[in-house]
Amino acid sequence: MAKRTDPIGVFDSGVGGISVLRALLHKMPGENYLYYGDSANAPYGTRTPEEVTALASNVASKLADQGVKALVVACNTSTSVAMETLKKNHPELIVVGIEPSVGLAASQFPEGHIGVLATPATIAGRRFMYQAEPYPNAKISLIPAPNLVEIVEAGKYDTPEADAYLGNLLRPYIGKLDALVLGCTHYPFVEKALHRVLGEQVAFFDGSSITAEETYRQLLAAGLLNEDGGAVQIQNSLQDKKILTLCMELLGTQEEI
Repeated sequence: MAKRTDPIGVFDSGVGGISVLRALLHKMPGENYLYYGDSANAPYGTRTPEEVTALASNVASKLADQGVKALVVACNTSTSVAMETLKKNHPELIVVGIEPSVGLAASQFPEGHIGVLATPATIAGRRFMYQAEPYPNAKISLIPAPNLVEIVEAGKYDTPEADAYLGNLLRPYIGKLDALVLGCTHYPFVEKALHRVLGEQVAFFDGSSITAEETYRQLLAAGLLNEDGGAVQIQNSLQDKKILTLCMELLGTQEEI
């Protein structure tokens, strides 16, 4: 039986889910959190659905074994591919996923041009496209971004290397987009580089705050909200102090990005 003081488990294929952890901390600073990044197997976004499901299930089990009361799947690829399996495997847990905020972007730009920047696996799944159905006049461009996760994982998210990669990838869209959906939890960390490439006029959307709100709603409904905690523990499958240092660096950039 889950207790109010049990931690919320948060996981991603690597460090990207820190962007979701930041949103959770902002919404629920009194909760305890256990974050797990699977950097040894990153990126998930270029793997097969079967590989993603197996990896996500393994991490979910690790967190469940450590007594979390909820599981936040802070990985767009895992949400797109493995959510039903995770819910089936862990009926005892609140399980919340993250999806690209295409619907929110389309609601604000119902006749605009919206880019969806995501991993190849998330793009291929197209699970998120139902969000755009109420806005048939919005133009949606799907933009797969292989290797962008690796740039963030290497801590190069605000560097000339990131600018060069994004400049080449997004060249066909410069001056043409009203909004860009950040369809991977790694991508909020390259917002500065994205602004340098696309300009300040393009609106960015990601699902972190929506996910935090949904987690809050489900914990409230279950009577499991905690206001007396605040501890954050970070684990990573890559046994390297550098990756943990990067996680803390990213967690500390909340007010900067």
